[in-house]
Amino acid sequence: MNDLVERHTFGVLVDDEPGVLARVIGLFSGRGYNIESLTVAQVEPDSNLSRITLVTSGSPMEIEQIEAQLNRLIPTRMVRNLTRSGPAVQRELALIKVQGTGMNRIEAMRISEVFRSRIVDSKTDSFIFEITGNSDKINAFIELMQPIGLVEIARTGVAALSRGSKGI
Repeated sequence: MNDLVERHTFGVLVDDEPGVLARVIGLFSGRGYNIESLTVAQVEPDSNLSRITLVTSGSPMEIEQIEAQLNRLIPTRMVRNLTRSGPAVQRELALIKVQGTGMNRIEAMRISEVFRSRIVDSKTDSFIFEITGNSDKINAFIELMQPIGLVEIARTGVAALSRGSKGI
């Protein structure tokens, strides 16, 4: 039995109607699967379709079950495992509030420059940084800000598209 845990990103095209997100979440919670990241947005106003991007982890068999069960949901039009289908671009945005004065303030600004984050709010005793990138980059930034004076984090969740000319 293979107990290897893999992290996968799925792009799911669904009908834009009430209750669809609840069905997807119910599928995961009912089977004990965890959703690490979830984003939803309407594709085009005239299409009546929404795109759900979700990140989950599991054994290869669990990932296969998740994909199959997502495909069986009534409002689902298409499911694509972006991790398996080839190269994909994945990004996340985070707002991170850090307090600090003196040397901590200088260190927070230095780290911010290294990570190419932007200062979107600055007070005499705190900053709010905006950072975009893959989840690992954001996690590393947060880890470095923790000893300086991390106060609060807001993350968007992963947005992802497969590379190349084909879409979902």
